[in-house]
Amino acid sequence: MLTEQSITTADIQDAAIDFPEVTQRQMACTDLYLGIKKWRIWAMLASQDIKLRYRRSILGPFWITISMAITVYSMGYLYSRLFHVDLQHYFPFLVAGMLGWSLISTMVTEYTDGFVTSDGLIKQVKLPYSLHIHRIIYRNIIIFFHNIIVIVPIIALFHDYAKINWYTLLLFPGLAVLYVNAMSYGMILAMLGARYRDIAQVIKSLIQVIFFITPVMWDPSMLSPKNQFIMSFNPFYGFLQIIRQPLLGQMPTKMTFIIVLFVSVFGIILSFLMFMRYRARIVYWL
Repeated sequence: MLTEQSITTADIQDAAIDFPEVTQRQMACTDLYLGIKKWRIWAMLASQDIKLRYRRSILGPFWITISMAITVYSMGYLYSRLFHVDLQHYFPFLVAGMLGWSLISTMVTEYTDGFVTSDGLIKQVKLPYSLHIHRIIYRNIIIFFHNIIVIVPIIALFHDYAKINWYTLLLFPGLAVLYVNAMSYGMILAMLGARYRDIAQVIKSLIQVIFFITPVMWDPSMLSPKNQFIMSFNPFYGFLQIIRQPLLGQMPTKMTFIIVLFVSVFGIILSFLMFMRYRARIVYWL
């Protein structure tokens, strides 16, 4: 006879996992829908995260902007001399690239701990799992718009290579595409990070390597035409360009759109399949 004492956590977990596929699909879709519907919650939590990080400081979040400005301005002058390139061309290229890379890399590294750092909230309050991914993305987008002030003096000084025009408006569609991919791959990394705690350290190490092989500090034109074509298949470069090019008042290339579209479709499909399959296990991994 089955008693209450004989029911273990593993039994409950198996029961939650063994739902019919259509039920799992419905629960995953409902989670994603409610994550969007409850936008006020994750927007409030994201803003609160930034306030708590810089409470009792005079400048608050703008310390991030100051730090970014010191970094990119000093790097711009130094690396233009090391690479023997024109300062007027390289300075805007580097600043816009660092702004885009800071947004992308910070989100990627934070995804792996997305569910782990929110385990208390997940266990105590019934909220959609996707809400916690929205929280990370929105927090970093707020910081990105704080940091975007850094490029304003660059546009004023080097207006031949950086300008504000109609192409600048493409920044918002670019951020929207980045948001969709951030949700997709963020969900994947958050689930992997909850299941395997070593993933966080692996991703942080890999992102440092990817920084050097992605044209953030160096221009792809420095490579031979053959190597430039290979670099086009770097997915990080594609997402970097849909942020950097509009910041410089330029139109991203057709190859950039193709790569971003392919990576986006792949990420959406893989993320939904994984979320549908492992959503019920997340709370047991924490």
